[in-house]
Amino acid sequence: MKKILRGLYLFYQWCIAGPIFIVATLITAIITAIGSFLGNRDFWGYWPPKYWSMFTCRLFLIKVKVKGRENISKDTSYVFVANHQGAYDIWSIYGYLNHNFKWLMKKELEKIFAIGWACKSAGHVFVDDSSIAGIRSTIEESEKTLKHGMSLVIFPEGSRTWDGKMIPFKRGAFMLAAEFRLPVVPITIDGSFKAMPRSTYNMTPATITLTIHPPIYPGEKGFNTKQLLLQCTNEIQSALSSQ
Repeated sequence: MKKILRGLYLFYQWCIAGPIFIVATLITAIITAIGSFLGNRDFWGYWPPKYWSMFTCRLFLIKVKVKGRENISKDTSYVFVANHQGAYDIWSIYGYLNHNFKWLMKKELEKIFAIGWACKSAGHVFVDDSSIAGIRSTIEESEKTLKHGMSLVIFPEGSRTWDGKMIPFKRGAFMLAAEFRLPVVPITIDGSFKAMPRSTYNMTPATITLTIHPPIYPGEKGFNTKQLLLQCTNEIQSALSSQ
C-alpha cells in the first residue's frame, strides 16, 4: 500500500504539481522583476515570493509550523541565521517567517534562469567570496540594504547538508553579522531534509518546523564572532529532532 501511495504522489509531483510550479515560478519572477524595476523593490521582492512559497508548500503537500514568532518584531532589523537542510528551507522561510528581508545568496545563483534576474532586481545580496574585493563588495551591498531597515537571511553552512546533519558553520557569516551590529536571530529548520534531500528531486509530504529563537544582541563592543557562532550553533541544534 505504501508503494502505491508513493507512486501516486510521484505521479502527482512530476505530472501535475511540477508543471504548475514551473508556471507559478516564472509568473512570480516576472512580477517581482517588473514590480521592482517600477519602484518599491522591498515590497515586490517580498510579497509575491512569499505567496509563491506558501503556494509551493501547499502544492506539494508540505505543512509548515512556526514556533517562537513572538521573539521578533516586524519593526526591527535582524540578521537571521538558519541551518540548511534542503530546498524547502527557502520556501519555508520566505512563506512563513512573516518578516521582510533580503537573502544573502551564492553568486552562482544569479545565473539561474528568471530566478537570478528577479532576485537581482529585488535587491537580494549575492555573495562573491572569490576575492577580498568581492567580499568587500558584498559587505557594501549588505550595508546599503540594511540602511533602509531591512533584515538579512543567511545560511552559514554555505550549502545544503547531504545527510541531514548540520555542516559546521562558516565564520564569515558571523563576521558579516558582527560588522552590522544588529541582533542575530538563530532559526532552526527541522523536517526539510525529509521533504526533499539534496540527493534527489523526488519529494515526500512532510511537516517542517521553523523555530525562531530569541535574538542575540551585540554588547558595547559588538560581537565576539567565535562566541556568536557557537551560540547560534547550539541554539539551532537544540530544536532539531534528529540531533
